[in-house]
Amino acid sequence: MNRQYRRPPWSGLRRFRAGLIAVVGVHWLTACSTVDYYAQAAQGHLALMQQREPIDALLADPSRDAHLQQRLALALQAREFASSQLGLPDNQSYRLYADIQRPVLLWNLFVTPEFSLAPQLQCFPVAGCVAYRGYYDLDRARGAAAGEQLAGRETWIGGVEAYSTLGWFDDPLLSSMLQRNDQQLAAVIFHELAHQQLYVTDDTAFNESFASFVEQEGLRQWLVSRSEVLLEPSRACRRQQFVALVLATRERLAVLYGSDQPPAAMRQAKQAEFERLREAYRQMNHPADRRIDAWLAAPMNNAKLLPFGLYDQWLPAFAELFAQSGQRWPLFYEQVQQLADLPPTERHARLQALHSGSGESGAAESACAAEFGGGLYSGIGE
Repeated sequence: MNRQYRRPPWSGLRRFRAGLIAVVGVHWLTACSTVDYYAQAAQGHLALMQQREPIDALLADPSRDAHLQQRLALALQAREFASSQLGLPDNQSYRLYADIQRPVLLWNLFVTPEFSLAPQLQCFPVAGCVAYRGYYDLDRARGAAAGEQLAGRETWIGGVEAYSTLGWFDDPLLSSMLQRNDQQLAAVIFHELAHQQLYVTDDTAFNESFASFVEQEGLRQWLVSRSEVLLEPSRACRRQQFVALVLATRERLAVLYGSDQPPAAMRQAKQAEFERLREAYRQMNHPADRRIDAWLAAPMNNAKLLPFGLYDQWLPAFAELFAQSGQRWPLFYEQVQQLADLPPTERHARLQALHSGSGESGAAESACAAEFGGGLYSGIGE
């Protein structure tokens, strides 16, 4: 049975060892499981843990940067809101801070076959299977990607500003997370704490869609509580329209890859779908968006589309379940846990039924009508 991961009641070295196994299993281990890979994962995580400092102590230190203190004070308010109003775990995670002195924490490598959208899974005893593997060093990620490409597979590397250790460790707020504006920072905290609330082995799309829903609905409630409105709603709408186009492209490619066309014809049709995506976005006549424009201009492949399906696939289903729960977080989490306990086939059928009954096509219109969407983890970042 799939299980919910929470912090064990252990302390000291025993808890540290168990936590390290879980963290490495969830986020970093490769299919090769080489000693070198384990070493870089362990060393990177240990270095991060050693950089942590309590935010309360930092705020009380008059020698620290005033702007940093202002950002961290707001982050603590969002952290308190996450537990008191959203029902997310109440622990020391995101009540600590670490300055990692680089724009991203690690790099995730996604790998697919040439004619499939199925990710190359990385499977481990504790955490099950995930659709990516992460590296603290970009050169290592590029080296691994080169090896996959030599084997005829497609790859994409995306930077990660934050991650969750699922409650095994006290996760710090990272300097890389402070690159976002205040609203986005709050959303990141909600997203990562959602992973501590519930995590299902072997189902990345379920986990990320759940966390993305909590992120978006949590941010909506956070803004209401502060009498604020979403910053740049037109930009959020634009991002959601873009995500809808990418998901539609994935669906057409899935049909193509299931056909009996010869490889040469399939390869040509695949490139035509990528150009169709670019042209569809151009036809929307949106203002320039540096990240979207750069993403579309760069070479395209299946692996590059993976994060969109993982983070957005079941958003309408979780929105419908939240509505059926009377928008009550405890009942919603109970309902999600019941889904998590189902066998994978039954779980996906139930999610599909919720998606179909939500009245949301997942298209941009519904998300933009709410002036919301385009999860912060949609594959292009901010």
